[in-house]
This record gives sequence, C-alpha cells and structure tokens, in this order.
Amino acid sequence: MGVTYTGMYEPVEQISEALDRIEERTGLDVRIHVDGASGGMIAPFIQPDLAWDFRVKRVYSISTSGHKYGLVYPGLGWVVWRETADLPESLIFKVSYLGGEMPTFALNFSRPGAQVLLQYYMFLRLGFDGYRRVQQTSHDVAKYLSGEIEQMDDFTLWNDGSDIPVFAWMLNDKPDRKWNLYDLQDRLRMKGWLVPAYPMPVDLTQVTVQRIVVRNGFSHDMAEAFIKDLKSCVKYLDGLRSPMPSEARASGFHH
Repeated sequence: MGVTYTGMYEPVEQISEALDRIEERTGLDVRIHVDGASGGMIAPFIQPDLAWDFRVKRVYSISTSGHKYGLVYPGLGWVVWRETADLPESLIFKVSYLGGEMPTFALNFSRPGAQVLLQYYMFLRLGFDGYRRVQQTSHDVAKYLSGEIEQMDDFTLWNDGSDIPVFAWMLNDKPDRKWNLYDLQDRLRMKGWLVPAYPMPVDLTQVTVQRIVVRNGFSHDMAEAFIKDLKSCVKYLDGLRSPMPSEARASGFHH
C-alpha cells in the first residue's frame, strides 16, 4: 500500500480475486499479508471506500509504520492480525519473567517506549478527523505539485500522488538534451531540496525516475517555492552548451 519507488497502491482486492481463481483450480488457499507501511495510515482516512484491509477475506495481517504517515518519529511499527489464532505460534516468544510465563510478540526486554507513547498521544490528540485533515492536506499538496510538473514539457508523470502523497516522473526524450534527472537532482540539492533520482527495479532498470514525498509540514507555500526552483533549475540545465561531467551524471541518491 504505497510502493517505495512510486508511492502507488498495489491492487489488494484484485490480487485476492486472482487467488480465488487459483484456489478454484488447484485447491491452494493463499492468505495475504498487506504491507501498509505508508498507505495503512493514509487510506483509512481519505480513501475509506478502498477495499484493501480486513474487508478483503484473504487479508489475514496488516503492518504499518508509525514513523511514515503515523506522524511519529522513526522507530515504531505496527502489525495486526485478523484474529488471535492467525498469529503463528512460532512467532510468539514465551519468556519466564518475575515468577511467571509471559508470551510476547516483540523484541524482548528493555527498549524505549517513547514512540509508542507519542503514537498514543497523537491518536488521542488528533482523533480520526484530525488525521483525516492532516493526510488530506498532504494529499492536496502532492496533487498540486504533480499537476504543475505534468504541465512542464520536460517531464511525464509515472503517477500523480492519487494514492499516498508520493509521486514520480520521468524525463521526456528530447534531441540534444545535455542533462538527465541525476543532474537535476544535484541542482535541486544546491537549493536545499532532496529529490532523489534512481532507476526502477528489475525488468525496468533502464527507466530512471525522480520522486517527491509530501509529509505533514510540507505546506502549499513550500510547494510553490519548490516549483519555482524546479523551473529555475531546468532553465539553467537547458542552457548548457555541453553535457554535465560524467561523474555527476552517474551519481545517484544516497540516504
């Protein structure tokens, strides 16, 4: 629910239907785990009619990351099962502790609980409507940005941020262009924007995309400033009389 490369949702309901057909032919019953890393904290609030969760009968477990769109700093993740019986016994640790046996599905013993406390606070402080408004704002900013970039002659959108507030674009073919998306990434970095360019995964490695992730705090004013800087960088690169140095053109984004 939010592919790393592009931010697009994978079609959970359609995958479930395909597995239904496989079961009809073979008798093989395949259950689904949904990695809701980002979309798990987006879809319930702004796309409530999208069936990807326990409404899909084959979905037995869902995970999500509090530090992505749960509005909590890094270090917290969640996983839930449809029913207690669906949690494999092999994943449960039984620990003898303080005179009794304690079953736990977690990394054992002393670990910081600050992220859990903050997530609990955020749920109470914002509530469902608060999360909906925060996520909708990020979504609106992403759609604005993708719309502006789509209008630029140099780019073609891979997706427009309609799923999670993340989208990617490709560089259009243009005769005699002396720059690529890695060059644009470097120019944007000079202006303070970290907008990674990278190849797509196996079977699409010849395609390079650039991606924007809109998070809480990325305001519409910031989005307008980014578009202004993006156009300025493209204008500079279009004015080059010779290609950028090969070392720069081969560089990629590093966390």
